[in-house]
Amino acid sequence: MSFAESIWVYSSTGTVLRKWGTEGSEDGQFSYPRGIAVDGHGNVYVADTGRNRIQVFSNDGTFLRKWGTEGSEDGQFINPCGVAVDGNGNVYVADSSNHRIQVFSTTGSFIGKWGIYGTNDGQFRYPIGIAVTSNGKVFVTDFSNNRVQVFNCDGTFFGKWGQTGSVDGQFNYPSGIAVDEQGNVY
Repeated sequence: MSFAESIWVYSSTGTVLRKWGTEGSEDGQFSYPRGIAVDGHGNVYVADTGRNRIQVFSNDGTFLRKWGTEGSEDGQFINPCGVAVDGNGNVYVADSSNHRIQVFSTTGSFIGKWGIYGTNDGQFRYPIGIAVTSNGKVFVTDFSNNRVQVFNCDGTFFGKWGQTGSVDGQFNYPSGIAVDEQGNVY
């Protein structure tokens, strides 16, 4: 099993509980898995970046389903990086090289999308990380614009912060993002 092409599950103290996946293009295999999210039922969603797809597993690593192919049409991806699941089961994917966010049902049915390449509000230059709060706010790290953008769950632009730099509140290519129950953004 290749370490880089696997999903590892740890206890809160760092004990390895289980792992699954190998390098390849078959179900349950990966090429550069980057984003990962767990829904309220314990299903695990993985952005299989190198294969331009999302794969879904039970929490024990059993393959359940997949969706996506390479391209720029609805439901297609070019380098999907981040994935998040909201409380209603909607799956948000940071479709990085298509400079957009796509939204799907838990079964992979396309729901909607937003974003295009650019530097204006609601535009992206390689969105990488994505997180969703319990009240429906979607936070996206806009990698090459060096900022975080905030949207409502329907894609309506809500706000942004950050710029290029190395002092407090500035970024140099932000990628990962998470939001806690109090709404603090990490």
